[in-house]
Formats: sequence, C-alpha cells, structure tokens
Amino acid sequence: MSAFEKTPGWLDWYAGPSQPQFKLPAGAVDAHCHVFGPGSAFPFAPERKYTPCDASKAQLFALRDHLGFARNVIVQATCHGADNRAMVDACIASGGKARGVATVKRSVTDEELQALHDAGVRGVRFNFVKRLVDFTPKDELMEIAGRIAQLGWHVVIYFEAVDLPELWDFFTALPTTVVVDHMGRPDIAKGVDSAEFALFLKFMREHPNVWSKVSCPERLSVTGPRALDGEQAAYRDVVPFARRVVQEFPDRVLWGTDWPHPNLKDHMPDDGLLVDFIPHIAPTAELQRKLLVDNPMRLYWPDEAGPAA
Repeated sequence: MSAFEKTPGWLDWYAGPSQPQFKLPAGAVDAHCHVFGPGSAFPFAPERKYTPCDASKAQLFALRDHLGFARNVIVQATCHGADNRAMVDACIASGGKARGVATVKRSVTDEELQALHDAGVRGVRFNFVKRLVDFTPKDELMEIAGRIAQLGWHVVIYFEAVDLPELWDFFTALPTTVVVDHMGRPDIAKGVDSAEFALFLKFMREHPNVWSKVSCPERLSVTGPRALDGEQAAYRDVVPFARRVVQEFPDRVLWGTDWPHPNLKDHMPDDGLLVDFIPHIAPTAELQRKLLVDNPMRLYWPDEAGPAA
C-alpha cells in the first residue's frame, strides 16, 4: 500500500483492459508511459501538484505483455519531480526492454547524468503545462539541454497548443532532437484545419529535428471512447489530427499508451481500445511499422535499430 493519500476524485487505471483486435507488429514499442511509486518505496515529491494511485513496474510490464508490446519508454511523472528513482528502477528491472526520459535540475552532476544514461535514460522532459508544474527559467532548461546533448539524448516537450507561439523561439533553439508530447495538445473542437494546428504542422515542417507523439486521444477527444460501428474508432474526432501528422512526418512519429493515465477527470480508458486506435491513424503496415518499431528503436535503441528507411 502507498504511504500517500490520493488526490480526491483521482481515477485509477483500468485493471481489466481488453485484448486488442489490432495485432501489433513484432518489436512494437509503447513509447510513452509512466510508473507511480509505489509510494511506500519511491515517495512522491513534496512539490507535486497531485498524488496518484500506485502504478508499479510489474503492473506496467504485465500491461506491456497483455497488449503485445516488446518494449517501453518510461517518462518521468511530474508527481515524482526530479527524483527519478522509480523510473530508473523500472528501466533497470526491464532487462533492457525499457528506456527512460528523466526530469533533472541544473544542479545535476555529470556523474549523475552518466548514471542515468547507464540505467537506460535517453532524454529529459521539459513541462510547460502550468497546472502540472511550476515555472523553470528557460536559461536553466537551455543549459540542461546543452549538457544532455553531449550524451546523445533528446528533449521531450509538453505544452498546450495556445502556448506554442510564445514558446516557439525557445523550442527552435534547442540543440537536440525535440519530441513533442501528444501533438502539442490541439483543441480538437476547433477542427483539423484550425490555425493552431496549422502552426504545429509548420513547426514540424520547418524543423526536421522535431518529432511528435500521436498519443493520448483520450485527453483530447470531445466525442469520447464510444465507437459507433466497426468502421469508427474510439476517440474518432482525434483521428484526422493524428493521421495527418503520421502521413506527413512518417519518420518522426511515436505512439504510447500514457498508462496509467494521470489526471484524467472524465473517464479512464481501456488500453486495448487505445491500441485499436492505431490502424485508424497509421492505416498501412509500413506506417504502423515506422510508428511503432522503426522510429522508437532509432531514437531509444539506435545500436539495435535497423537501417533507416
């Protein structure tokens, strides 16, 4: 049991996910997921904005196997702040089947960065969603980016669509590959041809070092998880957005479950249905393989990746 009391109204992850109808290609990577605690072993950060349920490495790996993934990329959860121990423990326990994305502060030493690298960390995450984290000065983040670039790591950025204009100059100055979480959280209600989403596509088009995760339809959808018939995807209103990104930038996209789905207020998704979302946004076997195997392997396991297409 966790030593912490969950945030009131917290939605726990769904313990009985369906078996996906879509069969993942061999070697598929869940490129965005988290571990929470357990709080009794890996305490949550004092400065956290929320207190989650426990979501252990063993539970994550069980989900990986159930859904048919071969590997995970475990992204440091904001509830743990810059204490990366839970994420690192999961990476080490995976036997090489997981890589990590850390949160670090300016004070991190070179020795600590090397230890993270040895454990499987290959990136750092910069979070600009104000309701989740406190502001970190951009000069501090740029200093961190310069240091981790020497290790061959990348920067993951999490922001909301309305904030892209003010963050554009900072993002485009980063000296690494840059991976955007969840397509920059577009406002789905504004439509796929909105000015906001057009700006995001321009951001990717003009900067070939920028990648995107086409993940988290459950966070973005207005229509929700209900599929109308066999031809309709759950979260169908998000499909045009993700499909456009996949088709225009097939070599710079990633996909992940976002398990255990922190801070959802409306419903907790069935991870099997999330997997069944994939063929709607990557409709060919070639696009599916790039999205789920080739791209994440190239970014996180380059020594094991095949030749680039």
